[in-house]
Amino acid sequence: MCETCGCAVTDSSSHSHDNTIEVLASLKADNDLTAAHNRAHFNAAGVLVINLMSSPGAGKTSLLEATIEALASRCKIAVIEGDLETENDAERIRAKGVPAVQITTGSACHLDAHMIHHAIHSLPLEDLDLLFIENVGNLVCPASFDLGQHANVALLSTPEGDDKPQKYPVMFRAVDLVLITKTDLLPVLDDFDCDAVADHVKQLANPAPVLRLSAKHGDIAPWLDWLEDKLATRRQKPFTFVAHHHHHTIKPV
Repeated sequence: MCETCGCAVTDSSSHSHDNTIEVLASLKADNDLTAAHNRAHFNAAGVLVINLMSSPGAGKTSLLEATIEALASRCKIAVIEGDLETENDAERIRAKGVPAVQITTGSACHLDAHMIHHAIHSLPLEDLDLLFIENVGNLVCPASFDLGQHANVALLSTPEGDDKPQKYPVMFRAVDLVLITKTDLLPVLDDFDCDAVADHVKQLANPAPVLRLSAKHGDIAPWLDWLEDKLATRRQKPFTFVAHHHHHTIKPV
């Protein structure tokens, strides 16, 4: 578990626990300052930044590949990839002709604003329409860290079960959109209820839409429509952000 986000801290009345919480609060405050700085960069460049979050294997990279194929002729896209190790996902994105910066976090279970700040200096922000941040696969810690993004999107794949919003409420309260992925598997997953996912999100007092898609079958039209709407808003007026240090290496494009 990560030593700087609080996921390894358990309830305790001990003095050391109180000190840990105080340190974590300071780290997150520092993170928020850097996130605001990142957002200023993004706003000045006019680029829309989307933070994709999910458990490992939910289909974030596959969705990005399908999205790039659908929008590349109309939008200039780049991706920041976050993983504990390897450059596998970044290589998949580059194979689609899109710049990708890989952040390897080592033992950290999320990206933070400082990592993103370093990464964006390797990207031509002024030339971009869309920047996707593919966060580390994890349904807990990424939801607690502002990166400077304009919208948070959570992916929930059908093999995971439809009760994830109930089990991970912090994540599903923090998002502006929920994507149910791998819907092509629904015929063999008779215990997954898409409507139940939408109900669970509503019970968290989150009005975020819940869309269904299958990147494997190219069925991503609702997602593309949502992106087009966000891009249209970006072109009409300045962005508004809807709110709701460990060792790492950044590998250049």
